[in-house]
Amino acid sequence: MAAVRRWSEGMSSDNIKGLVLAISSSLFIGASFIVKKKGLKKAGASGVRAGVGGYSYLLEPLWWFGMITMVVGEIANFAAYAFAPAILVTPLGALSIIISAVLAHIILREKLHTFGILGCALCVVGSTTIVLHAPQERQIESVTEVWDLATEPGCIFLIILFLAHNIIFFSKLLNCKQVK
Repeated sequence: MAAVRRWSEGMSSDNIKGLVLAISSSLFIGASFIVKKKGLKKAGASGVRAGVGGYSYLLEPLWWFGMITMVVGEIANFAAYAFAPAILVTPLGALSIIISAVLAHIILREKLHTFGILGCALCVVGSTTIVLHAPQERQIESVTEVWDLATEPGCIFLIILFLAHNIIFFSKLLNCKQVK
């Protein structure tokens, strides 16, 4: 308990609100996938499956509950960015994948293999490490400061890499007669 108290003393109340919102967002989003899948299975059992062009899932309340749960999670995630910096909120998005995998194993009886468990453990370790060692958020004072950050060599390299990738990808895509 003392370690948690020491860790939270260095955080502002806004950061704590953002973290709580991000974690609750992951819970809602991770659970929504399971609820929607159960709704799809239920709708597929009584009508035409969605995979073959059916729309019976739109009449299934369980699927709609899953969709509403996902929307609530996304709203909580959006709100989390208002309170905490992206370096704290973004890594916690990986928790939704872990929650979904664990709930699929428990509720849907899907097999979670060794590499899935290892992947979940690595996500938890990585997210925790990033959140615990995140730097303090720095306030940007002027447009000049934004320009200075945007013209740093690392940022310019990433912009050039992004543009080169998109030019190559879309030129290949446009030269194809049929996209497969």
